[in-house]
Formats: sequence, structure tokens, C-alpha cells
Amino acid sequence: MSVGGSAIRGTRVGSGPMGEQDHGYHTDRVAVEYWDALGNRAVRYFAAGLSDDDIPDIIDHPQSGLPAGRDKDNPPAEAKAEPYKTHLAYVKERRTDEEAEQLLDDALTQLRERRGQA
Repeated sequence: MSVGGSAIRGTRVGSGPMGEQDHGYHTDRVAVEYWDALGNRAVRYFAAGLSDDDIPDIIDHPQSGLPAGRDKDNPPAEAKAEPYKTHLAYVKERRTDEEAEQLLDDALTQLRERRGQA
């Protein structure tokens, strides 16, 4: 039977003093509750000095993935998924038909000049 033991058993070498009080200063914080459409509650903590404008009104609920708001009786509705857009669809949103025609004509002119067909 061993009489002596290691005084540092269960600690890391160089870890410093043990105890929560030695882990730095904790700022004051405020708890904000969020609710999703299924009635699930999530709590997020923010610094007490933040204004209400800096605290988000809607978050994604960590368990359900639904949007969660601060009003329990009126949670935000689930966002509708937009269909996948192709690159051409995004380009058509930015360009009018006349601009597209002009760009195509310019590109064809440059191509013909490079090939010597202009």
C-alpha cells in the first residue's frame, strides 16, 4: 500500500490555480428568451450594456432550426425556401434585354476582330 501520493494528480502541469474565481472577470449579462413556432424556448446571453437595437430580434433555434423570435405568443413564421437560381437567372436580373444584346454584339465584334473576320 502506497502512503504518499501525487499532489498534482488530476491536474495539468502548468495549468495554474484551480477554481472559477481565477478564470478572469465576468461582465454583467442579460438573458433574452427566443421562441420558435413549435413553442421551443432558447435563451441567449448578451452583455448588459447593449442597447435593444444591438440584440437580434430573430435567431435560428439551435434544436429545430426554425426562426425564433422574442414574442412567445407570436413567433416568426418559417421562411419559405427559394428555388435554386442558375447563373443565367442572376445575370438576367441585373441586365435588360437591350443591355444583353449590346454586350453580345460587342463580344462578337471583338471575337471577329481577333480572328480577322471583321
